[in-house]
Amino acid sequence: MLFAANTSAQSKSGVASEVLAVYPRSEALYLDLHQHPELSFHEVETAAKLANELRQLGYEVTTGVGRTGIVGVMKNGSGPTVMLRTELDALPVTENTGLPFASTVRTKDDAGLEVGVAHACGHDIHMAAWIGTARIMAADRAQWRGTLVLVGQPAEELISGAKAMIADGLLTRFPRPSFAIAVHDDARLPAGIVGYHAGPILTNADALNIRIFGRGGHGARPEATVDPIVIAARTVLALQTIVSREISPFDPAVITVGAIHGGTKRNIIPDQVNLLLTIRTFKPQVRQRVLASIERVAKGIAQAAGIPDDRAPVVEIVKNEGTESTYNDPELTERLGRALKREMGAANVVQIDPLMVSEDFGRFGLDRQIPICMLNVGAVDPAKIASGARLPSLHSSEFAPVPDATIRGAVKAMAASVLELLR
Repeated sequence: MLFAANTSAQSKSGVASEVLAVYPRSEALYLDLHQHPELSFHEVETAAKLANELRQLGYEVTTGVGRTGIVGVMKNGSGPTVMLRTELDALPVTENTGLPFASTVRTKDDAGLEVGVAHACGHDIHMAAWIGTARIMAADRAQWRGTLVLVGQPAEELISGAKAMIADGLLTRFPRPSFAIAVHDDARLPAGIVGYHAGPILTNADALNIRIFGRGGHGARPEATVDPIVIAARTVLALQTIVSREISPFDPAVITVGAIHGGTKRNIIPDQVNLLLTIRTFKPQVRQRVLASIERVAKGIAQAAGIPDDRAPVVEIVKNEGTESTYNDPELTERLGRALKREMGAANVVQIDPLMVSEDFGRFGLDRQIPICMLNVGAVDPAKIASGARLPSLHSSEFAPVPDATIRGAVKAMAASVLELLR
């Protein structure tokens, strides 16, 4: 018992001191990544930087996994295999934080449109902490046994990078993980605070396109047209009643129309309008009901406007932009929660509610065949939370995490979790 207590005390002070030791280089990497973001499946320079860091630390590195993904492996005797994942990609967002190191990158997206690019979801934070953890584990090999697999995943923002890496042999070409862990920054929690939740933590995601056909004409003679813009407006409003009037209030669901495309000039009524939607649910039966209701509502409104059946709206599910919910294995999550409380103090590790956002980390669990756990780390200045002001969310052009506390909190969460499973 005395030996166990001494080992625990040494571990606690050791990880804390090691986090401080690796922080300067992680911060420098964060600033570099923040100023040089790359879009999904275009993370060539980002992947090269991380691969170079891992090679210098002694990891066996493979690049080009799932197009632009990277895998670093360190074997250190017999024991479990732990996968630690980070994301590589940024968003098509023009940064508006006013930071001296803000991204000014502009590029063309896959559709040929010029867009700003920014790490408005905090993946640069994740990568910096991931490398910091890799550095700690490489230097601390006397304290653990097993295999560490570091995965740099592309295209998380398209929720398709995990699928691409698995299809490219991630779980067959490399050691199959006994556990998989990820850490994500949180725009609701104080910087450095770690949040965990056992069970479903992130939602199913479905992407839908609705094409509404009308009959175009002169804007001054609407009576000679069937105006698809008006039909689209009615559709957007009616879709919101699906959640409020068709789904139980105990079953969370979100329907968001994120983009409307239609028309070229103010005095021309167009022939067609396109709506781009994202749908979030937890339960499979709720997911199916919401999708069926969207199609029914869209076609019903079009019919009421006089659009014939052969010109009915086309509701298309975008298959490559959907994913299932992320399910944190309860036993693994509770184990990591206890370990993190010992390492960081109970006040700095809290249980959180599930989130209505989605991502594809859950795919690595292979329908719960591999225990996985995604932890959250707070990224917000506590004073801003206390002020009651509305805080920018992830994906906002104004989202700006507190770098030092967030990175250090993420490294502690990653390193302590990996060491708990490999010690």
